[in-house]
Amino acid sequence: MRAGLALGEDVFSGAGCSLLVPSRPGYGGTPVTTGGSATGFADVTAALCGQLGVTRVTAVVGTSGGGPTAVAMAARHPDLVERLILQSAVGPVPWPGHRTYLGAHAVFAPRTEPATWALVHALVRHAPDAALRMLLRDLTVLPVRKVVAGLRPEHRETAIALFTRMRSGHGFLNDLHDLRAGPDLGRLATEVEQPGLVIASGHDGAVPFAHARSLAAVLRRAELLESLADSHFVWFGDDWPAIAARIRDFLRP
Repeated sequence: MRAGLALGEDVFSGAGCSLLVPSRPGYGGTPVTTGGSATGFADVTAALCGQLGVTRVTAVVGTSGGGPTAVAMAARHPDLVERLILQSAVGPVPWPGHRTYLGAHAVFAPRTEPATWALVHALVRHAPDAALRMLLRDLTVLPVRKVVAGLRPEHRETAIALFTRMRSGHGFLNDLHDLRAGPDLGRLATEVEQPGLVIASGHDGAVPFAHARSLAAVLRRAELLESLADSHFVWFGDDWPAIAARIRDFLRP
């Protein structure tokens, strides 16, 4: 995901918040060398806030592979960040698995990534059902045909729009290298003093629920919300309206 692709942001704008959404290293227009690591980019983002005159951030939000950056930003910049929200986020559990690591280097290497996504985009346009089954297979632990068949029309439309425009650039491989090298996420999480919300689904096939449990256990003031969503996309769960209401309550002073 890059900054130009919005997913789940409406809950924050609907709560009256302004959003600052930078693309992480290697995604969108952000060079892979900008910050480079989760902790490095947390410092870059804090510096960006300073340049923009932002002196307080109601919440730093980390989604999926952005979780470590959000944890690092809360830990390293407590005078800036008031709250921490983690959604389907990578935690202090070994990630990625060996299969994901090797497969990503085959299909998302600099020479193959453009062709990989060109094929994905074409498949989504011309055979959306087949594309959704292929793309959601690694995002759920449930039978993928059941997951795709159960998508509400608006969620199906959102997923197709996302997959039609997604590109991983150099970002995904950078994430894998950084997280496999093991930023000391467990230690950083123990340094977070702010209240936190950890939101994840037990059916997530991309970032197993063990990550959410470990984050909630290590963060001192965190609440764990288990989504009923069928996949990594917690925003597609039937209980998302209730979770969104909890987020809005959490954001209030």
